[in-house]
Amino acid sequence: EPEPIARDMAVVYEDDDVIVVDKPVGVAAHASVGWTGPTVLGSLLDRGVHITSYGAAGRQGIVSRLDVGTSGLMLVCKSDPAYVEMRRQFAEHEVVKTYHALVQGNLKENKATIEAPIGRAKVSDFRFCVTPAGKEAITHWDVMERFGEATLVSVNLETGRTHQIRVHFSSIGHPLAGDAMYGANPQLGEALGLERQWLHAKQLEFRHPRTHVWTTVKSHYPADLQHALDVMRGRHDTQDKPEV
Repeated sequence: EPEPIARDMAVVYEDDDVIVVDKPVGVAAHASVGWTGPTVLGSLLDRGVHITSYGAAGRQGIVSRLDVGTSGLMLVCKSDPAYVEMRRQFAEHEVVKTYHALVQGNLKENKATIEAPIGRAKVSDFRFCVTPAGKEAITHWDVMERFGEATLVSVNLETGRTHQIRVHFSSIGHPLAGDAMYGANPQLGEALGLERQWLHAKQLEFRHPRTHVWTTVKSHYPADLQHALDVMRGRHDTQDKPEV
């Protein structure tokens, strides 16, 4: 069966070296065993976008990934020199990746860092957890908006472990809204109309591999996350109003 194509995947930035897409939910970064849905790489190649041959087979040009259930900005390399340089920048944590997440509960601090190693959970091949045997993982967050029963945060990753944001916030008792895999309240997720975790890769900052100019690319919230946020604000406003 031919791979489905993500025709609604927007290109936010493109030149001869790199292309940055706004990945919709339900699209994988690249093909993998058991995945039958659309991929970023396959959809770009279907559009005739030239991608470098550098990288593992089926993953060429890809220097960082987003989960299938996470939307937002993802960079793919078109030229060989760009692949080498951008892989170095991601490996050395020079790229600034800013995510927005809606987490359950009211975070105590206005900003903090979660530093806890992450590894595979023994109970499932798909889940990860905080474990002493895991790889180093560092997550910085700042509160953007408080709703009492949830908090909107801006998140910067120093490391890029699989499910890092989801695992780290779950580990401190504040799972992402809608994230049933990591302990989110299903009733809140249902009330917000969520069918996935509220997490979006909002901004990407990097030094252009050819010109060395510091480049910032931004994205908007997709419709499902914006709707959930609007509902959350409405619930909060209702709670705040005194009864007459």
